[in-house]
Amino acid sequence: MASEQMAERGEETGPVPPARPLDVIDRDILRILRSDGRASIRSVADRVHVSRANAYSRINRLVEDGVIRGFSARVDHERAGQGASAYITLKIVQNSWRTVREQLQALPGATHIALVSGDFDVLLLVHTPDNRALRELVLTRIQAIPEVLSTRTLLVFEETDLDPGPTELSQDPVSG
Repeated sequence: MASEQMAERGEETGPVPPARPLDVIDRDILRILRSDGRASIRSVADRVHVSRANAYSRINRLVEDGVIRGFSARVDHERAGQGASAYITLKIVQNSWRTVREQLQALPGATHIALVSGDFDVLLLVHTPDNRALRELVLTRIQAIPEVLSTRTLLVFEETDLDPGPTELSQDPVSG
């Protein structure tokens, strides 16, 4: 069943380790790495008060367990020449999610795709150089997908990434 669900999401279908509960140190490591994915093992270890070997093994376990899916840079899209951003909602033909997802993933500037419930089926975040490119993407590329019944484009005027905080570590809500 789990491998079928992963296949539906387009993920590899190897054995999936059971989810292990995260302790306060694991959560603090995740917060640090979300804030600074380039943080050294030594820095992480010092900030969570464990040895470098312990921090290294915890990070490896989080990667192996699939908790950490990868490391990436947070991009200022406007400074990177992608001055127009939009959320695009799509209504699609029933049971066409996999097909539509594959086509949306191939779009230039697509950065997030979600199958959602409600008045529409898919929420797509795109970044394009300008409104002309955004218009072309929506009217020529997305609306040409046969399974897409309708779209609505919501222009993004301003974005703020929600970071976990630069250096503060959380307190375990159970132990205080």
